[in-house]
Amino acid sequence: MSIKTKIFISKSTNPWFNLAYEEQLVGEVAKDEVYLYLWQNQHTVVIGKHQNPWREILVSDLEKDLGKVARRLSGGGAVYHDLGNLNFTFVMNKKNEDLHKQLKVIVEGVKKLGIDAEFSGRNDILAEGRKFSGNAFYYGKENYYHHGTILVDVDMSSLGKYLNVSMKKLNAKGVESVKSRVINLKELNPNMTIQSTMDAVSEAFEEIYGIADSVTHISEETASENAKERYHHYASWDWRFGKTPAFDVTFEEKFAWGELILSFKLKGAIIEESGIFSDAMSTDLVEGIDGVFNGVKLEREALVGALKKASVDEAHQAMLDDVSGWLSTLPV
Repeated sequence: MSIKTKIFISKSTNPWFNLAYEEQLVGEVAKDEVYLYLWQNQHTVVIGKHQNPWREILVSDLEKDLGKVARRLSGGGAVYHDLGNLNFTFVMNKKNEDLHKQLKVIVEGVKKLGIDAEFSGRNDILAEGRKFSGNAFYYGKENYYHHGTILVDVDMSSLGKYLNVSMKKLNAKGVESVKSRVINLKELNPNMTIQSTMDAVSEAFEEIYGIADSVTHISEETASENAKERYHHYASWDWRFGKTPAFDVTFEEKFAWGELILSFKLKGAIIEESGIFSDAMSTDLVEGIDGVFNGVKLEREALVGALKKASVDEAHQAMLDDVSGWLSTLPV
């Protein structure tokens, strides 16, 4: 099957619109198409689908400084965006997914700017051993997107200012500072700009996937009614913050695949309500666990037994086994 390609570039810097348009693209891409979507957000923290914003972000500080909180459809952790950052999204049918090929577009694009890059870890991309691109994924019924960041000239002070990094994460990273683990590509090439990065990534995309049938510049004014409608969803308090109750007890653990937080609201010793939060790249685990602990007694054996009711894709069974092993050690 020959692949047709299209490039979309957003003129908006509003995260709620850009995420709404991203969702529209994943809904309309054909089986024989691959889209590249390039976009930027101004002064925003974007959290993964299954994260608790109150725990991940210093919300009052961000909003006091006129920043926005946004929640995406994909998994992964909280990320700070400003106009020194370029976001990319690959949109396609799930049958066309090829992570190595997709990441190669970014690596080759950066190389065009004179910077050597390499894949590493949880789908991160590094330059001189430091991270400049993190990635996350969303799987719909038939289609899929893979999106990520490219740090060109991000305000590093803001990068650490608004994120409420847990001690679990800090300990797992050897208590290194955020600044020491990431790098702006402009440090390696002072002449690069967002525009030159967009041009280089677009060129690499066309070299790897084929010349684009069209390049479309989108804006909030020219967007479809569907995108405008979804904008209101992404901007809503319910989607961004939701009903995050005050839980009676919380357990958290850091695994090789990410952090998992279980929060339980109790009546007596019975779990009435549970919250499952994670920065795992896939959303499948959290969605498979959701609700299985409700009505269960707060004790190790009961929790391990309840987890057996969880349903996850075979590819994520090892993650579920990790959680089961951890639950068997809880002090309850």
